[in-house]
Amino acid sequence: MSENNRCSCNAGGASGGGRETVCIDTYRVLDSCRDRDCYENARVYLGRRGQELVNRNGATVQVVCAKILWTYISVDPIQFNRGFYQVTARFYILVRMEACIGGGRSQEFCGIAVLDKKVVLYGGEGNVHIFRSDPEANRCTPWRGSNHSTNTPIGVIEAVEPVVLGSLVVEPDNCDCPCYCCCSCDEIPEDVREQSGIDDLSDSDEDSRLYVSLGLFSVFRIERPAQYLITASDYSVPDKECVSSEPNNPCSLFRNMAFPTGEFNSGASGRDKDNHR
Repeated sequence: MSENNRCSCNAGGASGGGRETVCIDTYRVLDSCRDRDCYENARVYLGRRGQELVNRNGATVQVVCAKILWTYISVDPIQFNRGFYQVTARFYILVRMEACIGGGRSQEFCGIAVLDKKVVLYGGEGNVHIFRSDPEANRCTPWRGSNHSTNTPIGVIEAVEPVVLGSLVVEPDNCDCPCYCCCSCDEIPEDVREQSGIDDLSDSDEDSRLYVSLGLFSVFRIERPAQYLITASDYSVPDKECVSSEPNNPCSLFRNMAFPTGEFNSGASGRDKDNHR
């Protein structure tokens, strides 16, 4: 057997000085991209209580913050362009708002906005079937708890919390608002509704509508399973001892923490600061 055809994953026996060559099963990034998207006038679906506040106090409603609740990702091959895939993402955004109800008082309520994005990335080719043992699977009914998958590439998305750029309340008799609408109220999954705490979403033509403009920074990538040989070291026990606070002195632990200098130097590196002194 030639050196090139030798089974590489069997080369894990040689070790020296606490190091050995081992084979690992991981994921390889085949393609990736980054983007900044501005979603102008995205519809916010409200619960019954929130809708009543918008109907009565539309002029005083302001957006407090927005965060990603959940993201649905699908990867589909592109016909006549082998190796390329379309990654479709649907972001479900929890939007927290505040309405002035008079007397210097305000009340918070939440809604759900839905954003869509599609990108095309290279994911390679593969037609194998993958089977993995599953101790939780039922041996009598193997189709339950299925441990079978195909070699379709995996789509991975990284995104920061959306940036709120503006909001707009439109009266029911004004239908001229150009809005970004990608779905209806009924298309929001039940799990997303439960996670948001809004179980009575309203979508009536007689209600005022709330729209928000959001900015979203994201990174898309496509991965495939892969095996690699790496040089590994034996695990060593940490030298650092665990530190706990004193029962009668809760500030003792805080005093031993290092000052987070890096959090205050996000705008420039230390080298840049030295050059500007």
